[in-house]
Amino acid sequence: MTRVARLSALAFTGFLLSSVAAIAAPKSVAGPGPDPNCFKPWSAQTKYMQWDKKPGPYRIAVVNGFVGNTWRIQMIQTAKAFAEQAGIKEKIKELKVVSTGTDVAAQLGAIEDFINQGFDAIITIAVAPDGFDRVIRLADRNNVVVVPFDNVLDTDKVMQVNEDQLEIGRTSARFLLKELGQKRDGKVLEVRGLPGNSVDRDRHLGFREVMEKEGKFQIIEVVGNWDDGTAQKATADALAVHGKFEAVFTQGGSTGSVRAMMDAKHPFVPMAGEGENGYRKLIAKHAGEGLKGLSYSQSPGLVSISMKAALSALEGNPMPQLISVPIPVVDYTTLKDNVNYWSNLSDNFFAANEFPACGVNVTAPEIMAKDAKNTE
Repeated sequence: MTRVARLSALAFTGFLLSSVAAIAAPKSVAGPGPDPNCFKPWSAQTKYMQWDKKPGPYRIAVVNGFVGNTWRIQMIQTAKAFAEQAGIKEKIKELKVVSTGTDVAAQLGAIEDFINQGFDAIITIAVAPDGFDRVIRLADRNNVVVVPFDNVLDTDKVMQVNEDQLEIGRTSARFLLKELGQKRDGKVLEVRGLPGNSVDRDRHLGFREVMEKEGKFQIIEVVGNWDDGTAQKATADALAVHGKFEAVFTQGGSTGSVRAMMDAKHPFVPMAGEGENGYRKLIAKHAGEGLKGLSYSQSPGLVSISMKAALSALEGNPMPQLISVPIPVVDYTTLKDNVNYWSNLSDNFFAANEFPACGVNVTAPEIMAKDAKNTE
């Protein structure tokens, strides 16, 4: 190849690359976007993003990581159920769901594969809060909408959906302090979630922020993986080693933590935990005996809001980069059977799956009719 030809080829390649860069999604735009009660920006500083409008119906993939607890199973069931609801199913040509485990490389590989297959949007619970830059750039070049939710990424380059995990930790700590009255010392058990995830990290930081400021507690940490069986064993081991606790904060597997205390004949103490139906049933039954419980909910139904947000983005609407979903919270004074817990449903069911501001309600029968299997 002659020098002139080489220069021409390089110039043409540069033109192509600049053209790709010029159409790379998304663009930064002014807000507000559609349905602001549902797609609420995290703060006044949250920027807005806009992708090039695509004709529907769309191909959507849900790339989950860890699948070893009931929350993740219900999340997958909810995604499948939501995709079949009227007003949504007409917009979805194909839904694929995969769970890749806790390996970041495996999750990144699955996301890249779906992008290369021509999928329009990818909903994901990130295995780790960083390391996704390469697939984000690939998605941008292909005008693919990537929506992390629950365990989100430490980046502002993608649209994300979540509840305020720091505030969940703070809310839990404030509740325990209120129930403890003037007591500001003693042992407190903290049952953490799946290590390495932003949710576990942020809830822990929020909890410690308040507890360490307000008292001189000895906080004992164990790992429960947001799983009833794991949390029950971890709590039982902590009770065997440390004896009496004044209060408990568990990020998940809350039903298991209460059962471990009951098995050990430990007196009921104030407790803050997740939105498992079993945990709420135990609070309702034993509140009068001392189980003064708070139940916040990081709902598996967040997947439906994430799918709805992705569809809105594909339709060309401006969207907040970080969408804030309100935290559903009940406690032992506000629990009502068949309203915010169900005595006739299994312990493993997560109770909060209705989002009135978004017009989204995925019912228990719809969810339980689905499985959590990969759909590759």
